[in-house]
Amino acid sequence: MPSYQQAIRVASKRMEEKGISSQTAMLYMSELAQMESYNLYMEYQNEVPEELLKRYEEGVERILNHEPMEYVLGYSWFYGYKFIVNSDVLIPRPETEELVANILADIDEYFADEKEIQCADIGTGSGDIAIALAAEEKKVHMTATDISESAIKVAQRNAEENGVKIDFLVGNMAEPLIEKGLKLDILVCNPPYIPVDEQLEESVRDYEPHVALFGGSDGLQYYREVFKAAPLLLKEKSMMAFEIGYNQKEALLKEVEAFFKGKAKGEVLKDINGKNRMLFVYFNCK
Repeated sequence: MPSYQQAIRVASKRMEEKGISSQTAMLYMSELAQMESYNLYMEYQNEVPEELLKRYEEGVERILNHEPMEYVLGYSWFYGYKFIVNSDVLIPRPETEELVANILADIDEYFADEKEIQCADIGTGSGDIAIALAAEEKKVHMTATDISESAIKVAQRNAEENGVKIDFLVGNMAEPLIEKGLKLDILVCNPPYIPVDEQLEESVRDYEPHVALFGGSDGLQYYREVFKAAPLLLKEKSMMAFEIGYNQKEALLKEVEAFFKGKAKGEVLKDINGKNRMLFVYFNCK
C-alpha cells in the first residue's frame, strides 16, 4: 500500500495535468480520512488503509473529469456548518460567507432592539444562507424559497441536520412570500447573476444546476424581480442583501435608484479579495 504522501503526490500531479488545483488532492484526502491537514501531515509516511485508498482513487477519477470535489464527497462546509450538496443545488461559495457575516453585523447595528426579526431568503438552494443566519442569530425567524422542489428537499435535510427551523416554500422568486402576505425586516437573495453568454469553468458548466447560475442577458434579471416585489414585502424599516457579480456594481446601483427613487440607500461592499461582491439596500435604517 502506498503512503498518504505517495497517494496524494500521484493525485496532485494528475490534477495539475488536467488544470485542477493540486491542493484538491490534499483537501480530498483530509475529508475522506476525517483528519485536519496538520494531523494528516503526521500520518504522511504511514500506509493508507486499503478501503480508504480505494475510495480515494475512485473519487480522484471523478475529480479528474472536473466533477466538483464537494459533489464527490456529497457535502460542503459553509460558515462552520456541514451541508449536503448534490447536482440539484449550487455548492456554497466562500465569498457567500462574507455576505452572511455582513448581514449579521447589520442585525446587531439596526435591529438590536427587535425581539424577533422576520427574514426571507429567496432562491435558497442548499439553504446555506438561511440556515447559517438562523443558526447564528436566534432572533431570526427565517423563511426560504426556491423554484426547485428538489433543491428545497436538500435544504430541508440541511436544516434538520443543523438543528435549525426554517419555513420552506416552493415557488418562483418572491411569489410564495407575497402569497403568504409576509412582512419582512430583512430580505436576502443570492440570485443567478451570470449573463447567459458568459463562459464558465468546465466543473461549473457541466455539473452545477444552470437554473441557479444564469440571470438573463445582462445577469440582472432576478435582481429586478426582487426590487419589483420589495414594496409588497418589506416593512418601513428594513433592508435587502444580495451577492453580486464583481462587475455589476454600477449597473445595480442605477437599478436601485431607478426602482426606489431615493427612498432607499444602496451600498456595495468588497469581499476579502477586494472585489465588489455584495449589495445592501437600506430603507430607513441609516
